[in-house]
Amino acid sequence: MRVVELSNHPRALMRQAAEQRQAEQAAAEARCESAAEEQQIRIAELRGERAQARSERRWWAWWRLGFPLRRAERNMPRPPAPAPGPSDREQALAAGMEGESLVEEYLQSMLDDDWTLVRGYRNRRGEIDHILLGPTRIVAIEVKHRNATVHCNGDEWWFDKFDRYGNLVEQGSLADRRGRSPSQQLNQPVDELLKFLTSRGLLPEIVRVVYLSHDRSMLGNCESPTVHICTSPDYILTLATPEFATLRMPPEQLAQIEALIIRDHRFHETRRRPR
Repeated sequence: MRVVELSNHPRALMRQAAEQRQAEQAAAEARCESAAEEQQIRIAELRGERAQARSERRWWAWWRLGFPLRRAERNMPRPPAPAPGPSDREQALAAGMEGESLVEEYLQSMLDDDWTLVRGYRNRRGEIDHILLGPTRIVAIEVKHRNATVHCNGDEWWFDKFDRYGNLVEQGSLADRRGRSPSQQLNQPVDELLKFLTSRGLLPEIVRVVYLSHDRSMLGNCESPTVHICTSPDYILTLATPEFATLRMPPEQLAQIEALIIRDHRFHETRRRPR
């Protein structure tokens, strides 16, 4: 199976998060250094005043100045502790990247060179993690690496998280920053892609699947889902290579679809770049 990487949004976000963490650490160190310099100036001034009082035998002033001097010395700013490591966001992004790598490695081990995996296609409606192009099916894949039990009702998704003892510790809506559930995150860019391909005279069917890649992910109650949902890459392979598939796309048509996907991605990438 060939792999064509158009973009790697999680890796870019992870790099941005790491750069932000490092910038915040550097800013904290700079603030500490500036405060320490100011404090050192204050200490030097107090020591000078105290030395002058001593030389002039003003013992009361010399004794009185000792209190603010010792207080200033005690309050000397200390350098901030080094950052403990990757932030929660960096760890979450790394986990998501791991989930995407797992499905890619699995499909690569099971499919031959008749298949192509396009990574990171994006259009104006969003990003598709993977588009699997093959002679029997086209499959769009959204990967979610979530240690939770996932439920859905149509396009509304939520999760329950349990600890190792089976106690419910967290519940919530499963949505991105724009409020879209995983099925909406997948369906919106797929619909846009289909519209583009149709305008170019192609009418491919695109099977849509949300893959829950965490080894402790579970599928709970799902009613009227708008996409396929699975916790095993075997299911993706089953969707891609149906047992009784009779229609096969010729290689030249697959190549045309791949070229159009790449072209459309690059068009939208160009429009997103600041001028």
